[in-house]
Amino acid sequence: MHAEPQPDTATRTAAAIAANAGAGLKGEHVRAVLETRPEIGFFEVHAENYMGAGGAPHRNLEAIRRDYPVSLHGVGLSIGGVQPLDKAHLQRLAALNKRYEPGLFSEHLAWSTHDTTYFNDLLPVPYDEATLERVCDHVDEVQETVGRQMLLENPSTYVAFAQSTMSELDFLKEIARRTGCGLLLDVNNVHVSCSNHARSAEDYLAEFPMQAVGEIHLGGHAPDTDDAGRPLLIDAHDREVDAAVWALYDGLIRQHGPLPTLIEWDNDVPAWPVLLAEVQAAERVLAGAADRHLKRTG
Repeated sequence: MHAEPQPDTATRTAAAIAANAGAGLKGEHVRAVLETRPEIGFFEVHAENYMGAGGAPHRNLEAIRRDYPVSLHGVGLSIGGVQPLDKAHLQRLAALNKRYEPGLFSEHLAWSTHDTTYFNDLLPVPYDEATLERVCDHVDEVQETVGRQMLLENPSTYVAFAQSTMSELDFLKEIARRTGCGLLLDVNNVHVSCSNHARSAEDYLAEFPMQAVGEIHLGGHAPDTDDAGRPLLIDAHDREVDAAVWALYDGLIRQHGPLPTLIEWDNDVPAWPVLLAEVQAAERVLAGAADRHLKRTG
């Protein structure tokens, strides 16, 4: 049986970050951020970088948290894995949530561990009933342990499983329905996956359960080719957001209104002004949607 989080908890945490643009916090940017105090909606951090008890990472995050809302994004829970969730890891996640009270808390629909082996990649899962039941059980366990709603992020994929019996969209919708979790919509992942599988990203987004979305991610991808020489996109997070992804995002915000939006840039991290410019570009899209709403209702 899948237990839904208490409505007051879900509402409180979702409302803690306004519908503005934010950036992933990188150690090399902390000094510039603290010195310039940029006008930015929020910062997001990878939970696994703050699993220790103290040290410079926590001092920096505490300084940032005094001035900005924070979103906590996990990358190592392996929520799609076949083995039980790591109880010690879960407790550390719960402690981080209690310590920093992030406005949003999210994880990936993926697996990254097997037995005692840990992989650097977020690996895909088949979309079938057995996997669905296991993921829902894991989401329930996370939300019960942490004591709040979690957002689950749609993956970027490069292969499809022959054993899948449902679409990715139906899989995500059912997880949200059964567990009461929210969804993190990564628009770049949508573009990457749909391009790799020769599907329409516009059609995918038209069917996405936007009522469950608490946050949006935007990031850069790298063009490549597969072994047969066919075009392949890699979710690299190592460059500016692509024009095609900006177009998808703009259409999404025009239709559904502003949502908290994060710019991810995890590899080949640029100077702070470059990342800030990407955040400001997202903020302009959000502000335009807000202005249109005011004109319609004013």
